[in-house]
Amino acid sequence: MITLTLAEVAEIVGGQLNGDPHIRVDSVEFDSRKVTPHTLFVALRGARVDGHDFATSVDGPVLAARPVDAPSVVVVPHIDNPQSNADAYAHDPSGDNASVLEALSKLARYNIDHAEVTVIGVTGSAGKTSTKDLIASVVRRLGSTVAPPGSFNNELGHPYTALRCDKTTDYLVAELSARGLGHVAHLAQIAPPTIGVVLNVGTAHLGEFGSREVIAQAKGELVAALPSTGVAVLNADDPLVTNMPTSAKVVRFSTTMEADYYATDIQLGELSQASFVLHTPHGQAPVNLQVFGEHQVANALAAAAVGVECGLSVADVAQALSEHTAASAHRMDVQRCGDVVIIDDAYNANPDSMRAGVSALIDATSKKTWAVLGQMNELGEDADAEHRKLGEYLAERGVDTLVAVGTSAQVEALANSAREHGVHTLVASNVQQAVDLVQAELAPGDAVLVKASYSDSLWRVAEGLMQLRRSE
Repeated sequence: MITLTLAEVAEIVGGQLNGDPHIRVDSVEFDSRKVTPHTLFVALRGARVDGHDFATSVDGPVLAARPVDAPSVVVVPHIDNPQSNADAYAHDPSGDNASVLEALSKLARYNIDHAEVTVIGVTGSAGKTSTKDLIASVVRRLGSTVAPPGSFNNELGHPYTALRCDKTTDYLVAELSARGLGHVAHLAQIAPPTIGVVLNVGTAHLGEFGSREVIAQAKGELVAALPSTGVAVLNADDPLVTNMPTSAKVVRFSTTMEADYYATDIQLGELSQASFVLHTPHGQAPVNLQVFGEHQVANALAAAAVGVECGLSVADVAQALSEHTAASAHRMDVQRCGDVVIIDDAYNANPDSMRAGVSALIDATSKKTWAVLGQMNELGEDADAEHRKLGEYLAERGVDTLVAVGTSAQVEALANSAREHGVHTLVASNVQQAVDLVQAELAPGDAVLVKASYSDSLWRVAEGLMQLRRSE
């Protein structure tokens, strides 16, 4: 963050200054444990605690929605709790969080404008985090780069990440999420992108959007926000993406056909690590990915397009992609634990990413395959049907054993469908039971995929199995 005084912060966000106007602010935090004397503490209301209650215990000034007994900028709520399904507003009946996040967004926009950062935005139904990490690895060869940890991509995470930039930052690689129309457009206003990447339009959050066409409209808000001097990087393999309207220059990538950026000679290694020949308008080069799964080829092509369009040579882009390793936890993290392979892809799940994970599992071994799966959230009225389709897909791909974890109707639908289609199916009500079931029958050469929506915390299954296998 560029350095500001508390008085300047108050002016930027339109808040009431309380305390010493000369206090220096050079960072923001919403975790009170991380606050230093020059950190602006962002007081938010959560499910169990209210950040305002910690205002007197932090070392730095506070951005608050009501008066606190500490140096502060107060932004009094002026609107009711917004009609939003974002987590940040779930426990905000008074509109406090809405007011504070609006102020944080204004501060982030000021910071981006004055730091003069090139913003690269990434959106899509699946693959955002992996692609964001790949892009960051590529553009770091051009200059100082900020990218959010994991999937920090919402009304809080996006401005927070933008505020990590300062005058030494060259690039911000931002991941933009949406649970409704207007969400991506809002995030794009906070940190206006020069380059926008749209990966795909799938079924994630289908219950909230209603249709894939509406999802496409929401994702398209990213490239609609680009200036005429910008670059839109679009997936030519997705008909809902390839012709998204934009005033920017358009380049397309493909794993199946010739495009501006495309792959040939795709091959998978021992642990589903892909190699391919990268083709660009400026030449070609071999790429040997260290991340796992054939679906990463498309993600790498998108990152390659960004790198070349930013001025990197094809050789440098290929080298950056080949040297990249997984940067975000629980995202297709493949570990060889003794004589078995464990794939921890448990950070999130939707029908598209589930199929990608299953494909990686099948490619990981010629021995027995285990799919330890929980539910896919936010699928609306299609939830039961999508879980039944997943059970059928497990059979189609030849998965040997499903361990369905949880007690929801969706998990039951998954288990019943897999069983009906001939997949050996076990049911575990909790994480420990899942670990015990797999560990009891896991044999040398086997491979295990662990995947579910974030709320299931199924990465604990992967961690439990890894610990047991390494202790043997």
